[in-house]
Amino acid sequence: MSRRNITQVSDFILMGLTDSEEIRLVLFTLFLLIYLITVLGTVGMILIIRLDPQLHTPMYFFLSHLSFLDLSYSSVITPKTLDNLLTSSKYISYLNCFMQLSFFVFLGATECVLLSSMAYDRYAALCNPLRYPVVMSTRRCCSLIFGSYLIGFTSVSVPCMSRLHFCNPNEIYHFYCDGRAILPLSCTDTHDIEIIIFIFAGSTLLVSLITISVSYLAILSTILKITSTSGKRKAASTCASHLLAVTIFYGTMIFTYLKPSKSYSLGKVQVASVFLYYCHPHAEPPYIQS
Repeated sequence: MSRRNITQVSDFILMGLTDSEEIRLVLFTLFLLIYLITVLGTVGMILIIRLDPQLHTPMYFFLSHLSFLDLSYSSVITPKTLDNLLTSSKYISYLNCFMQLSFFVFLGATECVLLSSMAYDRYAALCNPLRYPVVMSTRRCCSLIFGSYLIGFTSVSVPCMSRLHFCNPNEIYHFYCDGRAILPLSCTDTHDIEIIIFIFAGSTLLVSLITISVSYLAILSTILKITSTSGKRKAASTCASHLLAVTIFYGTMIFTYLKPSKSYSLGKVQVASVFLYYCHPHAEPPYIQS
């Protein structure tokens, strides 16, 4: 199909989670409450870490950036979601939709690398405690953070969605501009783009998971060598919250984005998305331990 025969859409319609007015009101209240708690909790945590000199350690340095990503996720999704739940206006402009999608890709790729960096930090702290200040120097920590954001930015630069052209229908059956929900609306063939997305997302997830797995295998080996029960418990507790965040984040990401198109289920993906963006324990207090 030539470009001249395509009517480019100027906006999309986010169909949301439900058409029931009563359920929308309940979801609006719930999401607003979660968002306010997220904002207060993450901003408070970041300020405490920045202001308390005793918390100027690699672990808290990474945690502050993870909290920032957590806040960014919520701030990109929630305002428009709340507006759609409260009003009958479900429109989102073409530009805003793809800006939202770009932020998702950027934040998702950045968090993958950051979570693997945090696993490496825990490995260095538990397996090489005497060399920990040298291994996780300020320069090394800053390099890992910079690399995380750089990879996230590079992910957005991959020329995929910009090649697509859209025409009616323009209804996105989701509560935000998700790539898997947008692709079926394209007037052009998306097979090559789906392969590119699968390879790029899969490689990013795979490298991050390998780094995390290798780090925690070494950590487990070290913990098993500890003779005292209290020592094992203390060592394990420093990794528990990070492991929980890794399990939920990677589990929902793999379930949502690395499934074949034939097994794509809108309802299941929406539930997974709500769980990922509103219920993920990225900045849980249990991770803050000495």
